Amino acid sequence: MVQVFISIGSNVDREQNIRSAVAALRERWGRLTLSPVYESAPVGFRGGNFYNLVAGLDTHTPVARLLDELAALERAHGRTRGADRFVSRTLDLDLLLYGDLILLAGSHPIPHPDIALYAFMLRPLSEIAPDVIHPQTSENLGTMWSHFAGKNQVLWPAPLNGL
Repeated sequence: MVQVFISIGSNVDREQNIRSAVAALRERWGRLTLSPVYESAPVGFRGGNFYNLVAGLDTHTPVARLLDELAALERAHGRTRGADRFVSRTLDLDLLLYGDLILLAGSHPIPHPDIALYAFMLRPLSEIAPDVIHPQTSENLGTMWSHFAGKNQVLWPAPLNGL
């Protein structure tokens, strides 16, 4: 069994898409550990505010299959991927950590390189897994958040309850 963490975000029909994605993840993998949901302005483009949270789960699913299933779930929610990654999206599911795996080749590096760059990933991740060690930095996630240089990236609690 491997412990994985997935970032969930949306800025298009965000409440509906977040609720639906969490329900689909639960249906597929069972028990989830969910962070609080945060709202934040988009980074790198103009658009509606995002809702973001992180889900933790345990799985036997191989990493390649997990990535495929997350991409299929995004597509089922109307997500289309293009060359520009700084656009509004119905659903964004990013595999942040897959146990202590370090996989740098391919289009989905693990650990996700944005963990250390964006508060909307690191803060909720550190809240549900503060003692988990980042496999590249060898620092626990709680410490990474306490030393996070981007704390000027404003997040606030989203009015989304009952996930």
